[in-house]
Amino acid sequence: MKHLPAEPLVQKQNKQKWPLADCLFYVLVASCAAIVLSVLGSLVVLLGVGAQQAFHHFGFQFFIKNIWNPVSNQYGAGAPFFGTLVSTFIGVLIALPLAFGTAFWLTDIAPKRISAVVGEAVQLLSAVPSIIFGMWGFFNIVPFMARHVQPFLMHHFRHVPGIKFIIHGAPFGTGLMTAGLVLAVMIAPFMTAIMKDVFNAVPPMLRESAYGLGSTRWDVMWKIVVPWSRTGIIGAIVLGMGRALGETMAVTFVIGNVTDVGWSLFAPRSTVASLIALQFPESPEGSLRLSSLLGLGFILMLLSFVTLSLARFLRGDTK
Repeated sequence: MKHLPAEPLVQKQNKQKWPLADCLFYVLVASCAAIVLSVLGSLVVLLGVGAQQAFHHFGFQFFIKNIWNPVSNQYGAGAPFFGTLVSTFIGVLIALPLAFGTAFWLTDIAPKRISAVVGEAVQLLSAVPSIIFGMWGFFNIVPFMARHVQPFLMHHFRHVPGIKFIIHGAPFGTGLMTAGLVLAVMIAPFMTAIMKDVFNAVPPMLRESAYGLGSTRWDVMWKIVVPWSRTGIIGAIVLGMGRALGETMAVTFVIGNVTDVGWSLFAPRSTVASLIALQFPESPEGSLRLSSLLGLGFILMLLSFVTLSLARFLRGDTK
Protein backbone atom coordinates (compact mmCIF):
# COMPACT_ATOMS: atom_id res chain seq x y z
CA MET A 1 0.00 0.00 0.00
CA LYS A 2 1.35 3.36 -0.98
CA HIS A 3 1.53 6.01 1.71
CA LEU A 4 0.70 9.55 0.69
CA PRO A 5 3.16 12.20 1.92
CA ALA A 6 1.93 13.91 5.06
CA GLU A 7 0.99 17.52 4.54
CA PRO A 8 3.13 19.88 6.60
CA LEU A 9 1.57 21.07 9.83
CA VAL A 10 2.16 24.70 8.91
CA GLN A 11 0.12 24.40 5.74
CA LYS A 12 -2.70 22.74 7.65
CA GLN A 13 -2.74 25.59 10.15
CA ASN A 14 -2.76 28.16 7.37
CA LYS A 15 -5.68 26.45 5.68
CA GLN A 16 -7.72 26.46 8.86
CA LYS A 17 -10.08 29.37 9.17
CA TRP A 18 -9.87 31.66 12.17
CA PRO A 19 -12.76 31.34 14.59
CA LEU A 20 -15.14 34.28 14.70
CA ALA A 21 -13.93 35.32 18.17
CA ASP A 22 -10.30 35.52 16.97
CA CYS A 23 -11.31 37.60 13.97
CA LEU A 24 -13.26 40.02 16.15
CA PHE A 25 -10.36 40.28 18.61
CA TYR A 26 -7.89 40.97 15.78
CA VAL A 27 -10.14 43.69 14.35
CA LEU A 28 -10.55 45.23 17.81
CA VAL A 29 -6.86 45.48 18.64
CA ALA A 30 -5.99 46.64 15.12
CA SER A 31 -8.66 49.34 15.42
CA CYS A 32 -7.16 50.51 18.72
CA ALA A 33 -3.73 50.85 17.11
CA ALA A 34 -5.23 52.67 14.13
CA ILE A 35 -7.09 55.08 16.43
CA VAL A 36 -3.88 55.94 18.30
CA LEU A 37 -2.03 56.64 15.05
CA SER A 38 -4.98 58.63 13.71
CA VAL A 39 -5.14 60.81 16.81
CA LEU A 40 -1.41 61.49 16.67
CA GLY A 41 -1.53 62.27 12.98
CA SER A 42 -4.56 64.52 13.37
CA LEU A 43 -2.82 66.50 16.11
CA VAL A 44 0.21 67.07 13.92
CA VAL A 45 -1.94 68.07 10.95
CA LEU A 46 -4.12 70.37 13.07
CA LEU A 47 -1.16 72.23 14.52
CA GLY A 48 0.75 72.34 11.24
CA VAL A 49 -2.19 73.65 9.20
CA GLY A 50 -3.19 76.14 11.88
CA ALA A 51 0.36 77.48 12.10
CA GLN A 52 0.78 78.01 8.34
CA GLN A 53 -0.27 81.63 8.55
CA ALA A 54 2.40 82.43 11.14
CA PHE A 55 5.08 80.41 9.36
CA HIS A 56 4.28 82.11 6.05
CA HIS A 57 4.14 85.59 7.57
CA PHE A 58 7.31 85.44 9.69
CA GLY A 59 9.26 82.71 7.95
CA PHE A 60 12.23 81.24 9.75
CA GLN A 61 12.37 84.30 11.99
CA PHE A 62 9.40 82.92 13.90
CA PHE A 63 11.60 80.22 15.42
CA ILE A 64 14.34 82.55 16.66
CA LYS A 65 12.68 85.91 17.26
CA ASN A 66 12.14 86.67 20.96
CA ILE A 67 9.40 89.28 20.49
CA TRP A 68 5.81 88.54 21.48
CA ASN A 69 3.75 91.72 21.12
CA PRO A 70 0.02 91.37 20.38
CA VAL A 71 -0.30 95.15 19.96
CA SER A 72 2.08 95.30 16.98
CA ASN A 73 1.22 91.76 15.80
CA GLN A 74 4.83 90.64 16.13
CA TYR A 75 5.33 87.10 17.37
CA GLY A 76 8.28 84.79 17.81
CA ALA A 77 8.97 81.51 19.57
CA GLY A 78 12.45 82.38 20.84
CA ALA A 79 11.52 83.56 24.34
CA PRO A 80 9.02 80.82 25.30
CA PHE A 81 11.21 78.17 23.70
CA PHE A 82 14.20 79.37 25.73
CA GLY A 83 12.16 79.37 28.93
CA THR A 84 10.88 75.86 28.25
CA LEU A 85 14.35 74.43 27.70
CA VAL A 86 16.00 76.14 30.67
CA SER A 87 13.22 75.40 33.19
CA THR A 88 13.08 71.76 32.06
CA PHE A 89 16.85 71.42 32.32
CA ILE A 90 16.84 72.86 35.84
CA GLY A 91 13.98 70.61 36.89
CA VAL A 92 15.61 67.43 35.56
CA LEU A 93 19.00 68.42 36.95
CA ILE A 94 17.55 68.78 40.45
CA ALA A 95 15.15 65.83 40.28
CA LEU A 96 17.63 63.27 38.91
CA PRO A 97 19.91 62.91 41.98
CA LEU A 98 16.89 63.20 44.27
CA ALA A 99 15.01 60.42 42.47
CA PHE A 100 18.08 58.22 42.08
CA GLY A 101 19.05 58.52 45.73
CA THR A 102 15.52 57.85 46.93
CA ALA A 103 15.13 54.81 44.69
CA PHE A 104 18.47 53.32 45.72
CA TRP A 105 17.72 53.91 49.40
CA LEU A 106 14.33 52.24 49.07
CA THR A 107 15.71 49.17 47.32
CA ASP A 108 19.12 48.60 48.95
CA ILE A 109 19.32 50.37 52.29
CA ALA A 110 15.95 50.97 53.95
CA PRO A 111 14.23 48.20 55.93
CA LYS A 112 11.36 46.54 54.12
CA ARG A 113 8.63 48.01 56.31
CA ILE A 114 9.95 51.55 55.98
CA SER A 115 10.60 51.04 52.28
CA ALA A 116 6.98 49.96 51.73
CA VAL A 117 5.58 53.01 53.54
CA VAL A 118 7.88 55.51 51.83
CA GLY A 119 7.30 53.86 48.45
CA GLU A 120 3.54 54.27 48.85
CA ALA A 121 4.06 57.91 49.83
CA VAL A 122 6.06 58.48 46.65
CA GLN A 123 3.27 56.92 44.60
CA LEU A 124 0.72 59.18 46.27
CA LEU A 125 2.88 62.25 45.66
CA SER A 126 2.96 61.48 41.93
CA ALA A 127 -0.87 61.57 41.90
CA VAL A 128 -1.12 65.14 43.22
CA PRO A 129 -2.65 67.46 40.54
CA SER A 130 -0.23 69.90 38.97
CA ILE A 131 -2.27 72.95 39.93
CA ILE A 132 -1.73 72.06 43.60
CA PHE A 133 2.02 72.19 43.03
CA GLY A 134 1.52 75.57 41.36
CA MET A 135 -0.39 76.96 44.33
CA TRP A 136 2.19 75.55 46.73
CA GLY A 137 5.00 77.12 44.73
CA PHE A 138 3.23 80.48 44.52
CA PHE A 139 2.50 80.76 48.25
CA ASN A 140 5.70 79.17 49.59
CA ILE A 141 8.55 78.96 47.07
CA VAL A 142 8.08 82.39 45.49
CA PRO A 143 8.23 84.36 48.80
CA PHE A 144 11.14 82.22 50.00
CA MET A 145 13.12 82.89 46.83
CA ALA A 146 12.34 86.62 46.97
CA ARG A 147 13.14 87.15 50.65
CA HIS A 148 16.01 84.76 51.29
CA VAL A 149 17.59 82.94 48.35
CA GLN A 150 18.14 85.71 45.79
CA PRO A 151 19.17 88.39 48.35
CA PHE A 152 21.67 85.93 49.87
CA LEU A 153 23.15 85.13 46.47
CA MET A 154 23.28 88.79 45.46
CA HIS A 155 25.02 89.74 48.70
CA HIS A 156 27.72 87.08 48.51
CA PHE A 157 28.20 86.39 44.79
CA ARG A 158 27.29 89.58 42.93
CA HIS A 159 30.94 90.39 42.26
CA VAL A 160 31.92 86.88 41.14
CA PRO A 161 32.46 86.78 37.36
CA GLY A 162 30.14 84.41 35.56
CA ILE A 163 27.72 84.13 38.47
CA LYS A 164 26.38 87.65 38.77
CA PHE A 165 24.75 87.35 35.34
CA ILE A 166 22.50 84.49 36.46
CA ILE A 167 21.44 85.99 39.81
CA HIS A 168 20.88 89.66 39.03
CA GLY A 169 17.48 91.29 38.87
CA ALA A 170 14.74 92.51 41.18
CA PRO A 171 13.77 89.97 43.88
CA PHE A 172 10.31 89.10 42.56
CA GLY A 173 10.65 85.44 43.48
CA THR A 174 9.30 84.27 40.13
CA GLY A 175 11.52 83.06 37.33
CA LEU A 176 13.25 80.08 35.79
CA MET A 177 14.81 78.84 39.02
CA THR A 178 11.50 78.84 40.86
CA ALA A 179 9.81 77.06 37.96
CA GLY A 180 12.65 74.52 37.87
CA LEU A 181 12.28 73.80 41.58
CA VAL A 182 8.54 73.22 41.27
CA LEU A 183 9.07 71.01 38.21
CA ALA A 184 11.70 69.01 40.09
CA VAL A 185 9.26 68.29 42.92
CA MET A 186 6.63 67.29 40.36
CA ILE A 187 8.71 64.92 38.24
CA ALA A 188 10.84 63.38 41.00
CA PRO A 189 8.10 60.93 42.14
CA PHE A 190 7.64 59.62 38.58
CA MET A 191 11.35 59.13 38.13
CA THR A 192 11.69 57.55 41.57
CA ALA A 193 8.92 55.02 40.90
CA ILE A 194 10.48 53.90 37.63
CA MET A 195 14.00 53.69 39.03
CA LYS A 196 12.75 51.75 42.04
CA ASP A 197 11.13 49.12 39.82
CA VAL A 198 14.28 48.90 37.69
CA PHE A 199 16.57 48.55 40.70
CA ASN A 200 14.34 45.81 42.12
CA ALA A 201 14.74 43.93 38.85
CA VAL A 202 18.53 43.69 39.26
CA PRO A 203 19.36 40.02 39.93
CA PRO A 204 20.06 39.58 43.68
CA MET A 205 22.98 37.29 42.82
CA LEU A 206 24.90 40.24 41.36
CA ARG A 207 24.53 42.27 44.54
CA GLU A 208 25.35 39.33 46.82
CA SER A 209 28.42 38.45 44.77
CA ALA A 210 29.66 42.03 44.91
CA TYR A 211 29.13 42.30 48.68
CA GLY A 212 30.79 38.90 49.13
CA LEU A 213 33.90 40.19 47.36
CA GLY A 214 34.09 43.12 49.78
CA SER A 215 32.41 45.83 47.72
CA THR A 216 30.87 48.81 49.46
CA ARG A 217 27.39 50.13 48.79
CA TRP A 218 28.92 52.80 46.57
CA ASP A 219 30.72 50.13 44.54
CA VAL A 220 27.54 48.10 44.18
CA MET A 221 25.58 51.14 43.08
CA TRP A 222 28.16 52.48 40.63
CA LYS A 223 29.49 49.21 39.19
CA ILE A 224 26.48 46.89 39.40
CA VAL A 225 23.15 48.73 39.66
CA VAL A 226 23.84 51.65 37.33
CA PRO A 227 25.27 49.65 34.37
CA TRP A 228 22.55 47.00 34.63
CA SER A 229 19.77 49.62 34.93
CA ARG A 230 21.04 52.08 32.33
CA THR A 231 18.05 51.66 30.02
CA GLY A 232 15.53 52.10 32.82
CA ILE A 233 17.31 55.18 34.17
CA ILE A 234 17.23 56.80 30.74
CA GLY A 235 13.54 55.95 30.47
CA ALA A 236 12.88 57.60 33.83
CA ILE A 237 14.75 60.73 32.77
CA VAL A 238 12.81 60.93 29.52
CA LEU A 239 9.49 60.49 31.32
CA GLY A 240 10.35 63.29 33.72
CA MET A 241 11.58 65.49 30.90
CA GLY A 242 8.39 64.92 28.92
CA ARG A 243 6.29 65.84 31.95
CA ALA A 244 8.34 68.99 32.51
CA LEU A 245 8.26 70.11 28.87
CA GLY A 246 4.47 70.09 28.67
CA GLU A 247 3.63 71.26 32.18
CA THR A 248 1.31 74.25 32.12
CA MET A 249 -0.52 75.39 35.23
CA ALA A 250 2.20 74.80 37.83
CA VAL A 251 4.73 76.71 35.74
CA THR A 252 2.25 79.49 34.96
CA PHE A 253 1.90 80.21 38.68
CA VAL A 254 5.60 80.70 39.39
CA ILE A 255 7.52 81.67 36.24
CA GLY A 256 6.29 85.26 35.94
CA ASN A 257 4.97 85.02 32.34
CA VAL A 258 7.22 87.62 30.72
CA THR A 259 8.21 86.88 27.12
CA ASP A 260 11.85 87.82 27.25
CA VAL A 261 15.24 86.14 26.94
CA GLY A 262 17.99 86.62 29.50
CA TRP A 263 20.54 84.69 31.51
CA SER A 264 19.20 85.61 34.93
CA LEU A 265 17.53 82.61 36.56
CA PHE A 266 15.56 84.87 38.91
CA ALA A 267 13.93 87.10 36.30
CA PRO A 268 10.34 86.45 35.16
CA ARG A 269 10.17 84.41 31.97
CA SER A 270 7.62 82.27 30.09
CA THR A 271 7.35 78.82 28.55
CA VAL A 272 5.54 77.54 25.49
CA ALA A 273 2.82 75.82 27.51
CA SER A 274 2.22 78.74 29.89
CA LEU A 275 2.04 81.26 27.04
CA ILE A 276 -0.49 79.14 25.14
CA ALA A 277 -2.63 78.68 28.26
CA LEU A 278 -2.69 82.39 29.04
CA GLN A 279 -3.29 83.83 25.58
CA PHE A 280 -5.28 81.16 23.76
CA PRO A 281 -8.70 82.29 25.14
CA GLU A 282 -7.96 85.87 24.03
CA SER A 283 -6.99 84.96 20.45
CA PRO A 284 -9.81 85.32 17.87
CA GLU A 285 -10.28 82.63 15.26
CA GLY A 286 -8.28 83.15 12.09
CA SER A 287 -5.97 85.74 13.67
CA LEU A 288 -2.22 85.82 13.34
CA ARG A 289 -1.98 85.55 17.11
CA LEU A 290 -3.89 82.27 17.19
CA SER A 291 -1.80 80.93 14.33
CA SER A 292 1.35 81.82 16.24
CA LEU A 293 0.07 79.99 19.32
CA LEU A 294 -0.61 76.92 17.19
CA GLY A 295 2.91 77.28 15.85
CA LEU A 296 4.21 77.16 19.42
CA GLY A 297 2.27 73.94 19.97
CA PHE A 298 3.74 72.50 16.80
CA ILE A 299 7.25 73.37 17.98
CA LEU A 300 6.55 71.77 21.36
CA MET A 301 5.50 68.54 19.65
CA LEU A 302 8.68 68.58 17.56
CA LEU A 303 10.71 69.12 20.73
CA SER A 304 9.05 66.13 22.38
CA PHE A 305 9.74 64.02 19.29
CA VAL A 306 13.41 65.02 19.30
CA THR A 307 13.66 64.22 23.01
CA LEU A 308 12.16 60.76 22.49
CA SER A 309 14.45 60.07 19.53
CA LEU A 310 17.49 61.12 21.55
CA ALA A 311 16.43 58.80 24.37
CA ARG A 312 16.08 55.87 21.97
CA PHE A 313 19.54 56.64 20.61
CA LEU A 314 21.08 56.75 24.10
CA ARG A 315 19.40 53.45 24.95
CA GLY A 316 20.90 51.90 21.85
CA ASP A 317 17.44 51.12 20.43
CA THR A 318 18.00 51.89 16.75
CA LYS A 319 15.44 49.49 15.32
